[in-house]
Amino acid sequence: MKASVFPGQGAQFIGMGKDIYEKYSAAKDLFKSANKILGFKITEIMFDGTDDDLRQTKVTQPAIFLHSVILVKMLKDDFKPDMVAGHSLGEFSALVANKCLTFEDGLKLVSKRAMAMQKACEMQPSTMAAIIGLDDRVVESVLKEMEEVVVPANYNSPGQLVISGSVAGIKKACEKLKEAGAKRALPLKVGGAFHSPLMESARVELAKAIESTKFSQGICPIYQNVTAQPVKDPEIIKSNLMAQLTAPVRWTQIMKNMIADGAKTIVEFGPGTVLQGLFKKVDRNLNVSSAVIAE
Repeated sequence: MKASVFPGQGAQFIGMGKDIYEKYSAAKDLFKSANKILGFKITEIMFDGTDDDLRQTKVTQPAIFLHSVILVKMLKDDFKPDMVAGHSLGEFSALVANKCLTFEDGLKLVSKRAMAMQKACEMQPSTMAAIIGLDDRVVESVLKEMEEVVVPANYNSPGQLVISGSVAGIKKACEKLKEAGAKRALPLKVGGAFHSPLMESARVELAKAIESTKFSQGICPIYQNVTAQPVKDPEIIKSNLMAQLTAPVRWTQIMKNMIADGAKTIVEFGPGTVLQGLFKKVDRNLNVSSAVIAE
């Protein structure tokens, strides 16, 4: 069985998508449509901007979404996954790919999400850190004892968990987790505490937009971040999506569940190869690759 997966924030690079923009007129039309929907020329930043320009949340999230989704659109009827999933932001790409959301609605929601998250970041200084080489249960146990707001944010793979919270809380948590046996506790260069209670204002804003958006029955199940379970019911998908910004990304569990349900081939749609590497950490025998448009 084949799983199609979609990366989240952090996978971006200058020049992403430029090859398909120049090669396929249908891709060019979608990129131009995106410029109109967003109200600025995201293509100029994606193709020829600076790293700092691309790193802005309002740019990064729609840029990765566009690269992923337009790759799917170029495959047309050759896109036939048995299951899909996306890491954080990538969940929106996955929902457009499996036809649960339209391209236009997906892009509008991603833009709304990015803006709401940026506002939440500006309201309270917060950050994230990657904890390497410690069992998830140990990390969870240490964080429960913390007085500050610090929570598990991304269960990326066995032995790799990203935590999220206040600046002071993350600093103290890193010290405690090193004492508990973590090989590394690395503060991340991010503007806020994504997937934590500190994103509540963004969750409320995005939930309103999700509620008023039409979701359809997808062509295959999506394994959602909040539960790590396969879902096809549009109403359940909407409910899970509304909870995503303040809940952890259960990517480790998603990968294990996809494999348990028969996934043997993993195709990553979008910039980078991060998700392929994470799948290989779970099962080295998997066939992993980046999406390629057949000539």
